[in-house]
Amino acid sequence: MTGIRARIRDLTGWRGVLCSLLAGMVLALGHAPVSQFWLPVLALPVILWRLEGATGPRGAARVGWLVGLGYFCVLLNWLVEPFMVQPEIHGWMAPLALIGMTGGLALFWAIAFGFARHLSVPGRSPTLLLVCCWTATEFARAHILTGFPWGLLAYIWVETPAILVVSVIGSHGLGFLTLLAGLMLGHSSLRTGTVAVALIAAFFGFGIWQLNQPLPERTEPLRVRIVQPNAAQHLKWLPEYQPVFFERLLSETRKPAERAPDVVIWPETAVPFLLGEQPQYQTLITDAAGDGAEVILGIRRLERTDAGNRWFNSLAVLGPDGEVIADYDKHHLVPFGEYMPLGHLVGRLGITGLTGTGFSAGPGPEALETENLPSFLPLICYEAVFPHEMRAPGIRPEWLIQVTNDGWFGKYSGPQQHFDQARVRSIEQGLPMARAANTGISAIIDARGRVISSLNLGEFGSIDADLPNSLPPTPYSRFGDLPAIVVVVSIFMLTLLKVIGGVSIRERQ
Repeated sequence: MTGIRARIRDLTGWRGVLCSLLAGMVLALGHAPVSQFWLPVLALPVILWRLEGATGPRGAARVGWLVGLGYFCVLLNWLVEPFMVQPEIHGWMAPLALIGMTGGLALFWAIAFGFARHLSVPGRSPTLLLVCCWTATEFARAHILTGFPWGLLAYIWVETPAILVVSVIGSHGLGFLTLLAGLMLGHSSLRTGTVAVALIAAFFGFGIWQLNQPLPERTEPLRVRIVQPNAAQHLKWLPEYQPVFFERLLSETRKPAERAPDVVIWPETAVPFLLGEQPQYQTLITDAAGDGAEVILGIRRLERTDAGNRWFNSLAVLGPDGEVIADYDKHHLVPFGEYMPLGHLVGRLGITGLTGTGFSAGPGPEALETENLPSFLPLICYEAVFPHEMRAPGIRPEWLIQVTNDGWFGKYSGPQQHFDQARVRSIEQGLPMARAANTGISAIIDARGRVISSLNLGEFGSIDADLPNSLPPTPYSRFGDLPAIVVVVSIFMLTLLKVIGGVSIRERQ
């Protein structure tokens, strides 16, 4: 171990650059579609050794940026897909988006590595400082400039029982412990390595214990049907295909079953018409669902005012005769996809978002409830990647509903990563989820993140399942990221005081 550590630490020039990039790329392989948690665990010691070999804070920042560049290039390879739906219009933006996004996100890691080295004592491992700084910059990535917490390190555990730890300390907390354990494996000390292995074993032990606890039964069963039309994004809005996809949705909605559904869920922007402007079609939808069944669907909404028109990406609940009995407007919009930052300025240049001139944001998270449905928190697409936005004013919802159109993300890594993050939201909140995706993955997920029933990518069809029950409020649903923040700040301050104290003693000597 010592010889390998020294060789990797002492790499210079292009070999050092390549090693840092490759370590970041391997780190990303813990996420879908590879989903092998042990690969990041092996990559983290290498990253620590590269940091130890860096010259000064600037060299450490360079290592952090290269690691981040490799990580985000692999993680976000799907980022070019939305621009290739209409390549003649947006294709030129694809390489700029990939390079700009990955390079920009890697700057967060560069700051973490540079700051950790700046504060560390020469000759001592900067492990604790790096873990704290790295966690802090990941938290910043989730919030700054509307936030982009895609691919948090905690998600490498999604296919293992260890992911259940997020119900207690959240994704940032589990990311902190993952970094701590992985970087400790890079130490030469047997005792430190044993502590790291024990920490990982504790993740699994807690998760296995949680999975063996029975879920309470619902007192009133709720039968849910999710319809997946598999409308390819490049065909979805063509006039000749709009009736085809609408009929797909209707046919699966009216499909007979031994138990009629209580609610039918269609995906994001499921229909080409606007909410309230084609009532005859809304009536067709609820007629297809049958007596007593409500329909929840993603749909665009237009608000006409004297000051101009405002478009909303919305979710609506349709009752008898197509009546709108509840609705919600997406509040966390995708920059450059659903709206253009500095829109008035870039609009003069003729640049628009992927969805045109853009949507307006709704007021914020909101739990919906109808006479026949238990209260639920609606999430439209991208909103499910924000762990800190799962709270709504008022009562705690009984379940989560995500409507999404992952046709934008291609057919490989993007939709799978998005699905994994939705599962983690269920675990964090202790709430089941119904997820309707245009091209997949649609699923019923229980409160511990287990998939009860699903439709794969690229499939047309529907699934029927009883909604699993919710759990009592989890620690994370009660306290959010506050405990993790307190722990990280406390360890950082104690480590910093120890470093300052050690420097002062040497100076007096």
